[in-house]
Amino acid sequence: MRKTALNTALWTTLVVSLGVSLGACSGGHEEVKAPERVEEAAEIARANAPEAEDMEFAETEPMVVATADTADTAVAEDADMTASAATEEGGGDSEDLAVNVGAELYNSQCMACHATGLLNAPKYGDAAAWAPRIEKGVATLTDHSANGFNQMPAQAYNGVTEDQIKAAVEYMIAAAS
Repeated sequence: MRKTALNTALWTTLVVSLGVSLGACSGGHEEVKAPERVEEAAEIARANAPEAEDMEFAETEPMVVATADTADTAVAEDADMTASAATEEGGGDSEDLAVNVGAELYNSQCMACHATGLLNAPKYGDAAAWAPRIEKGVATLTDHSANGFNQMPAQAYNGVTEDQIKAAVEYMIAAAS
């Protein structure tokens, strides 16, 4: 008899405690939704934002935009077309071709970070930021660019070759030298 009374008391206590806990969590509280406070958050962010910087960017060639159907091979085809055009126009030297391929890849992939310094990328043309990297050599920089390094994601994808990446690395090094 004692055992049954004890069990009943324990189960009753458990059920009552559970009911009180659930009631406390769900009742009497006003639900706060973030969308209602977006404007307020935006005003606070604008008030605390740093002053905009005056930034100068080097002139670059316009970017060629590929359609979704050709996105996988657009950069590789552009490089091939540049090579063909150089050959047809009298065989432009390989240095000019490398600059064109490098500039095209810079405009299509590299500029997103290197024009602004996003993810601690050395800015295009910033000799001081590029100097320690240039000391590592073109081969190391090409490998880091192709396969990724620190915060830089791998760039050898969607048909982009290591030769094209090397051309882009040399293009950026030339601007910083």
